[in-house]
Amino acid sequence: MIGVNWRFGLLVWLIISAIPVAAADLPLTVKQKLQQLAIPESAIGVYVHEIGAREPLLAVNADTAMNPASVMKLLTTYAGLELLGPAYTWPTMLYADGPIIDGVLHGDLIIKGYGDPKLDLENFWLLIHRLRQTGLHEIKGNLVLDNSHYAIPNDDPGDFDGQPYRTYNIIPEALLVNYRTSTIHLFPQPEKNAVRVVIDPLPDSIQVQNHLKLTQGACGDWQNAMTIDVLADKNNDNNFTVVLRGNFSRHCGKQSYMLSLQKSAIYTRDLFKRLWAQQGGLFHGDVKVERAPSGLTPLKIYQSPPLAEIVRGINKFSNNIAARQLYLALGTGDAVAINSPATLTKSDEAIRQWLARKQLNFPELVIENGSGLSRRERISTRHMGQLLLAAFNSSVMPEFMSSMPIAAVDGTLRNRFTGTAVKGLAHMKTGALNNVRALAGYVLDQAGRRFVVVFIVNHEQAGQSRIAMDALVQWLYSRS
Repeated sequence: MIGVNWRFGLLVWLIISAIPVAAADLPLTVKQKLQQLAIPESAIGVYVHEIGAREPLLAVNADTAMNPASVMKLLTTYAGLELLGPAYTWPTMLYADGPIIDGVLHGDLIIKGYGDPKLDLENFWLLIHRLRQTGLHEIKGNLVLDNSHYAIPNDDPGDFDGQPYRTYNIIPEALLVNYRTSTIHLFPQPEKNAVRVVIDPLPDSIQVQNHLKLTQGACGDWQNAMTIDVLADKNNDNNFTVVLRGNFSRHCGKQSYMLSLQKSAIYTRDLFKRLWAQQGGLFHGDVKVERAPSGLTPLKIYQSPPLAEIVRGINKFSNNIAARQLYLALGTGDAVAINSPATLTKSDEAIRQWLARKQLNFPELVIENGSGLSRRERISTRHMGQLLLAAFNSSVMPEFMSSMPIAAVDGTLRNRFTGTAVKGLAHMKTGALNNVRALAGYVLDQAGRRFVVVFIVNHEQAGQSRIAMDALVQWLYSRS
């Protein structure tokens, strides 16, 4: 009889253990925060799953397709690391279209880009330095820029939100130098009761009018305490006047603000001329944008930093243009020149085929550009959570996780979770658009268990929802 009862009990246990455990409801602290903000639970999606567990701990509206904002970068960077590899680099080809005699090029210098997302000021200087090391010191012809590797719509950078000069709206280009940005550096000068303004790089076509007043109060939201107006010259749309007005506190220290003003060809020409001259080079021509002639042998091939380094900038600082150019690389893969041109369609197909191979079926997924700077992109919190679970078991997990901001340490989480026990224990990507806030990544609790956490809010009060998201993470850390 005892044996029968034992077998019966074992059978009951096996049956019960085979039944999926329903995910718990939202913690009371999170519910209260949402109620304070007048955000209904129908406007959120939450998914929390312990690594190695069979079922999620929390799943609230987890199958609803939602706009994830910049959290979509997690899909793009994870796909990039697996499809291209952490050591992947983007080439930039330099050609001499004419003979070089005693270091003098009697013809054009051609630069053909393949979408390097980190051809910033330092790396463009390095490219020119290496070109100079070939022995070339004088260019009689023009600077020819070849952007033909991208076959994408010629969108207006102001289409998204009417802010064409903001750097997050920059449109991808196969040859994009320093993101076409001019950085405005602000330095408080208490001894002069003034604010010093420096623009770097400063081309001749940009003038600055500084009307900022130095104040003594707390720094606070310094960007909203000032206004920056960009006035285009009526006779030359590549000439601008940047007018700064408002207040800037001495307690803010040095701060920076980036703008994208000039057309790419003019910007690249001016920067090339300045850096080339700094290295003792002579340049006599102008700039042209056209396809490089076929059959030329590269004078120099410059390789970008590796993808493992680039994804850190994408995720930690939410670099939209780098994410978009990584997304475009997914459709061409390693054989970048053979599979040229890069298109949005090729990239969409590459991601969906990759997900299918991983047996991840995301029917609601909508990708517009891979950066999350979109009103169309959609994914559910469950599927974003499943993606993060798969990434944790991937060979690229170390590079992927280390690319995310760390709570109260760096990136977009540097000033978040400060003074809490979560500091240093959460690697999470943030996302923000009008009416959208998102947070997704990995959290270690006080018992050393690691969880995938995804929290998305799509609501007119989303901008205030950070307190609810942070309450969930802190609840997860401290629960027994």
